[in-house]
Amino acid sequence: MVASMSSSDPSYPAAIPASGDSIGPADARQQDVPDLKPGLYVVSTPIGNLRDITLRALDTLAAANEVLAEDTRQTRRLMDAYGLKTTLSAYHDHNGAARRPALLKRLQEGEPLALVSDAGTPLVSDPGWKLASEAIEAGVDVIPVPGASAMLAGLVASGLPSDRFLFTGFLPAKSGARRQAIESLKSSPATLILYESGPRLTACLSDLAAVLGGGREACVARELTKLFEETRRGTLETLAEHYAASGYPKGEIVILVGPPRETSASTDEIDAALRDALSRLPTKAAAAEVSNALNLPKRECYQRALELKAERDG
Repeated sequence: MVASMSSSDPSYPAAIPASGDSIGPADARQQDVPDLKPGLYVVSTPIGNLRDITLRALDTLAAANEVLAEDTRQTRRLMDAYGLKTTLSAYHDHNGAARRPALLKRLQEGEPLALVSDAGTPLVSDPGWKLASEAIEAGVDVIPVPGASAMLAGLVASGLPSDRFLFTGFLPAKSGARRQAIESLKSSPATLILYESGPRLTACLSDLAAVLGGGREACVARELTKLFEETRRGTLETLAEHYAASGYPKGEIVILVGPPRETSASTDEIDAALRDALSRLPTKAAAAEVSNALNLPKRECYQRALELKAERDG
């Protein structure tokens, strides 16, 4: 069954407000903050609802010598909402290589600098990891200031097993490469978490269903903590069909896929399923069908299908 939910509290700011709108104790926050020890502070920021910022994150952004932001326009709205006046500059994929030497020098000289992404936890599918990695190599402390994360928010809302999970970021854009990447994840015993864009959502769900099996339990979570938050649960097949019919959704999207169910099929049952599939399909397609239906390794199914085909034709 597929379930849909919109649950953000409209009494809270559901999106970053326009510049100049303040929702926090502006002057007090900037003036009464502790000094920071030297280091690179990796600061998590809200993924939508501005009240998801932590007090420690506000103190860090206020006290840092400079805030390095993936998108200064996005971060400026956040800082303006809380009256933070710290110097803000851009650090992203396009200028990172050019900026890192000077930033590393400042960090080695003892400056406290803060790093933020567009939203959520930096370094998670984000360009900031190169700066953090090189800072560690240079002997600089890298200090996490934890907070919101779309990946974890999606996981706890999904209802899927959370004791073991694997985050894979964005899969390749082209179907062939995407299916190859999914194939490498097929036997993982963990809940899979990935990010996707609206225009590619249906194609990605369809490829996931084709490789992992349409019956795998899954969840699509989008616009988390925002006004139009939606969490839709079902099988990969039903989710792919829903978005194919409804059109692609807007907003930030997290796809979660439950781990494979353990198969209880006996050798005789597997052989029977393969013989039936071979009567209708080419060998490779028959093996894929049984692999998906019984949650078995595709390579093993294919090898057994070849053996059964040889017996039948011999």
